[in-house]
Amino acid sequence: CQNSPKAGPGRPGWDDRAAVHELDRTAMSRYQIQVEVTPTYLPQQSSPEEGLYVFAYTIQIRNTGTVASQLIARTWHINDAEGLHEKVRGLGVVGAQPLLKPGENFEYTSGTALATPVGTMRGSYFFVADDGERFETEIEPFLLEDGSRRVLH
Repeated sequence: CQNSPKAGPGRPGWDDRAAVHELDRTAMSRYQIQVEVTPTYLPQQSSPEEGLYVFAYTIQIRNTGTVASQLIARTWHINDAEGLHEKVRGLGVVGAQPLLKPGENFEYTSGTALATPVGTMRGSYFFVADDGERFETEIEPFLLEDGSRRVLH
């Protein structure tokens, strides 16, 4: 019976890249935040003749990971159809820094104004987990539009 050394870092048959990948996958499952966005055009607060288009967006944040995490800060990138870019950073959301336990949700509604009837937003949330880990969650780009664009067939 031959004894072979146990697999491990620096030993034959050990793939350091696979170990790092496995570690990353484990960390990812611990720190998972799902973000859903529902934008809405607000015609009653808008004034198109003055170049003012107001939008609300409702955000639902869900901790789908295994560690409680607190939303500390946000960053938004807001773009209108003429290329105007605004970067907005701040602590929390709507005056809160919610602590989300695994499976918990937090929902809020906020808004923005554009000079054009169409624009986009994207951003990120910065979290600190109960175990001290710091991480960001990207918010995919979403469309802001007043609904006036019509497609002709």
